[in-house]
Amino acid sequence: MGSSEYRQYLFPHDHPRLAGIRGLDAYGYREAARKDEFTGGLINGWEPLYLAPFRGVSENGEVRPGLHPLETARPGERAPVEEMREMALRLVDVVSDADRERLSFPVDAPEWQTWANPEFMQFDTGLRLDFQPPAVQRAALALVEASLSPEGYALVREMMRINGFLGEVVDLPKILNEFSYNIALYGTPDSEQPWGWQLYGHHAAVNCLVVDGNMIVSPMFLGAEPDQIDEGEYAGSGRPFQRRVDLALELMNLLPDDQRAAAVLFQQMVDPAMPEGRVHPGDERHLAGAFQDNRVIPFEGTPVARMPERARELVLDIVEEFFSVLPEGPRAARMRQVRNHLQDMWWCWIGGHQPGDVFYFRVQSPVVVAELDHHCGVFLDYDTPRPFHIHTVLRTPHGNDYGRAWVTQWPSGNLEE
Repeated sequence: MGSSEYRQYLFPHDHPRLAGIRGLDAYGYREAARKDEFTGGLINGWEPLYLAPFRGVSENGEVRPGLHPLETARPGERAPVEEMREMALRLVDVVSDADRERLSFPVDAPEWQTWANPEFMQFDTGLRLDFQPPAVQRAALALVEASLSPEGYALVREMMRINGFLGEVVDLPKILNEFSYNIALYGTPDSEQPWGWQLYGHHAAVNCLVVDGNMIVSPMFLGAEPDQIDEGEYAGSGRPFQRRVDLALELMNLLPDDQRAAAVLFQQMVDPAMPEGRVHPGDERHLAGAFQDNRVIPFEGTPVARMPERARELVLDIVEEFFSVLPEGPRAARMRQVRNHLQDMWWCWIGGHQPGDVFYFRVQSPVVVAELDHHCGVFLDYDTPRPFHIHTVLRTPHGNDYGRAWVTQWPSGNLEE
């Protein structure tokens, strides 16, 4: 597949899809999106979900107690809390007095749940970085870099740069750019008590919380359209999800016939056998995306514990790819938790499983939901999924998205805003 395959799907410059919003900034486009039949319908459908009290994703609607005990991080698994705290305080210091108030929320605030991955800004939580001076942008990125692994930070920055590249390609730089993202802080940056940060916008949404040395990065959405930059300053970069794709295809072709057949829920990405609503107009096949904090997602497919040993290893490799954003210590802690629930892990699939095919997969257990889906065009003109438009979602079921299960276990009298 050539790096420029996506270019055959460019809209004409004067196409109504683009011309009608060209020149609008994020706030102007926000109002236009609310009035548009398609995007307005998405917004109206999501709003009641955001307003619902948080419970957490589960497989049957019942949140299991005790899955996420709050304990002091084990030796070797501690998050880089001091470095994070230093960068968070630097961010607080460089913003204006008025923006400082807009930046910060209580650690258990419902505003955590306002993140979204579309290009239109449904909620303006925190500070919009493309309206901030370079010093604030740099400070926000420094906080993200201090928190994540080197490869995790590089991945998030790649999503942001691809977004900016897409804006250049379709001539919508005020809507799609490298800094068309919101950042917010939750709680008071501290060495032990819970606090965190949130970065979200088109194709990148990261929610990070630390407490007593523990770290959770969840929910997380990372995606790209196209998945490669073929000109300009960052030409040659891209294919950020290729290893996940390769591992998934290797796994499917390694499975015994009966297990592969059980894993495949539907043969086609839009299949006549699908129940009504299985493909969402915005999320497509994803089940755990934005505003789905209380989604009931039944286990489906084939049990991982029954797979051949090499197949089980591949499933764990895929999960670890999703956790690659975490620093080494917290990543080890999450993988330990995942292995402890391997007997309750499931693998499912939609679509083809040969090289070049488009597909959806989900790894799910009581402590993780990880999804990858190939999508239709949004700012490019194609109405069937393509390999160069990929969305990924990571969730922590049973109440620990946003570290909420940990926050509720922290002594309430010790919480600070």
